[in-house]
This record gives sequence, structure tokens and C-alpha cells, in this order.
Amino acid sequence: MDVSDSIQNPTKTPTDGRRLRSEASRGRIVDAMIAIVREKGGLGLPPAELVAERAGVGLRTVFRLFEDMDGVYRAMQAVITAEAEPLMVGRPPTGDARTDLEAEVERRARLFELILPLQVAADSQRHRSPALQEGRARLVRQQREALLAVAPPALTARPQQIAALELAVSFEAWRRLRTDQGASPDEACAIMTWMALALLDGATA
Repeated sequence: MDVSDSIQNPTKTPTDGRRLRSEASRGRIVDAMIAIVREKGGLGLPPAELVAERAGVGLRTVFRLFEDMDGVYRAMQAVITAEAEPLMVGRPPTGDARTDLEAEVERRARLFELILPLQVAADSQRHRSPALQEGRARLVRQQREALLAVAPPALTARPQQIAALELAVSFEAWRRLRTDQGASPDEACAIMTWMALALLDGATA
């Protein structure tokens, strides 16, 4: 530490510097993980060696700062959650079921497209990661609550119909449309909207 800096900032200690360097390294590691996943289109989570290389740190540094890869996954999810926060909750219902469902599907389309490669990669390792399991459960719970907030009684009163609606506008449906069926984001959104409105019309017929 520079002597003049010590004189001007008498409370600053070497420990402060180490903590700041550690925080910076943690940020680079998490950013590297997210960047690699997006570049690979969600085809699996990268190994620690590749993350360390991209972050410009040693492999030992990764596990000194995070203990294990589950710690990296947990930090990654925190960053993604913060980025997606504006899209996590739908707008208040208007009372018009069709308008509300259309708005809910549009919100989900933007959210699901944002998290698509990261969620696909996370799902590939979810069976071995408590952090990823918690993140998945949280996403499912939030989206179910958002859907129930706008679904009319004609649907919520029917367990099979509301279950079908939840499936029709789920992340799994979005993933299938985008990655397996080759639909564009606009096409996938239109298809999910059609399914949601068809279920609504069937319940209210």
C-alpha cells in the first residue's frame, strides 16, 4: 500500500485491499461463467478450468472464493435474477381476461428469452446442484403466482384447465418452441398466446 495513501486514509488497511480484490475476482468469475454459457447457447455449464481462464484467475482462486461450483452457480443466479427482476412480476390485472392473458404471455416471452441459454445450461446440472434446484423452484413458483393473478375464475376453478394453461405458457414450452421447433421469439410468443386464449375460450364456452 502506498505510504501517502496510508497517511491520507488512515483507516485503510491491507485487509481492505484484499477484500476489494477478492470481490473483484468473484465478479469476474461470475461474469465469465455467464458469458461462456451465453456464447455456447446454453449447451451445458462450463468447467471450472474454463471459467478461471476466462476470468483471468487461477483455478485455486475460484475454489478459494466460492468453495465449490455450487457457490458459483448460486452467485450466477443472483446476477441473472437481478437482471431479470423487472420481468419477474406481471402488471396488475385489468379485469379483462383476454387482455390480461395476452399481457402475461408477452411478459413471459421477454423473460424466457432473456434467461433461455442460462436456464437451459442450469437445467443440465440441476440434479446435482442444490443452488440450481432452489432457483428453478423459485422461477416456477413466481410464474405460477403471476398466472393465477390474472387467470379468471373460469380457469382457476378447474384444476385440469389451469394446469394445462400453466404448461402452455411455461418455460418448457418456450424452450421447445425456440430450440426444438425453430420458432422465432415473435412466433413463439404468438403460439403461446394462441394456446392460452384457446384454453380460456374452452373454459368459458
